Amino acid sequence: MDQNILSLNGGSSSLKFAVYRMGADEELLYSGAAEAIGGNGKFKLRSPQRTIVDEPRTFPDHAQALHAAVIALLEQGIDNVAAAGHRVVHGGPSLRKPVTINADVMKQLRAVIPFAPLHVPIQISIIEAVAERTPDLPQVACFDTAFHQSMPDVARRFALPKKLWEEGVMRYGFHGLSYEYVVSDLGPELGPRAIIAHLGNGASMVALKDGQPCDTSMGLTPTGGFMMSTRSGDLDPGVLLYLLRTGRTQEELTRMLDHESGLLGVSGISSDMKTLLQHRSKDSAASLAIQIFCYQIRKFIGAYAAVLNGLDTLVFTGGIGERSAEIRAEVCSGLSYLGIAMDHDANQQANPVISTAHSQVTVRVTPTDEDLMIARHTVRLISK
Repeated sequence: MDQNILSLNGGSSSLKFAVYRMGADEELLYSGAAEAIGGNGKFKLRSPQRTIVDEPRTFPDHAQALHAAVIALLEQGIDNVAAAGHRVVHGGPSLRKPVTINADVMKQLRAVIPFAPLHVPIQISIIEAVAERTPDLPQVACFDTAFHQSMPDVARRFALPKKLWEEGVMRYGFHGLSYEYVVSDLGPELGPRAIIAHLGNGASMVALKDGQPCDTSMGLTPTGGFMMSTRSGDLDPGVLLYLLRTGRTQEELTRMLDHESGLLGVSGISSDMKTLLQHRSKDSAASLAIQIFCYQIRKFIGAYAAVLNGLDTLVFTGGIGERSAEIRAEVCSGLSYLGIAMDHDANQQANPVISTAHSQVTVRVTPTDEDLMIARHTVRLISK
């Protein structure tokens, strides 16, 4: 029987939402977003055929943004949602797979807050707002960390005292819903040795052996790995010790590492890759930010090719990975030693395969769909 599932994806200042009709087929009915929550924001609602709403709106918090989303969907006749599924950034050491939300799960979610203090409280507030509005509606939590739970300890463990490992200080990995979707979408075409690069405002990479994760770039938090739009990526721990010794507070470090670094920090003008690409020819700092981004991605690809003992498939996904032919080309230009040969025209058109027929590694562009993955987990759990 067909069921409408509401997928909710709360970020630090945004709420994305989508409704899917799930049954014999999977059909997107509506999607939308509330942007710049807490400031001068925007509200969007669209169907697969047309834009319904795209206008400035101000939302003081995520609960009000959720209320606006529900009202907008009701106006389109969506009044029979069977369940709500939530993307939750971090599951900590105990929440290792999607779960139906109850009082015990909420208690565990609150215990996870120290692992992701910028994200988990917001996602808890959205869950609570749904429960307040529709107390009997089933809700499901889908964790971005769940996909990586099968990684071997050799990849998960930091070289720190054992007591920290026992406290849950380990490499969790993120973007798991995105990776899970790409793996399900490509199936056998992924090949036995694959790397998926999810490149967006947040960016990470995963190495896969027979579709199972072997290693991933983000660590305990989504700040680790290679540089992102505003996040620093991996640092020498001594950098943080130096900053603490010279008087920076924990709050200043948090703001610096998550909101003032990455492409924005190096370029000094923008965290948006499209903007930087437009300025790179006349702005050396913008050009350097792009170069560092691509350089670090190439380094991780080389490291993960070593982990996999070779490479069969490289997949680009995420906003930058799917849309920027220039970034894909620049990343791959330094990977000829792996046997990668790019097809320029296919790359410009973002074809599903952008490598040549003679390339030893198949390079793909595969759109991701985290919201659909949330809907799949949600309908599976409520059907039980």
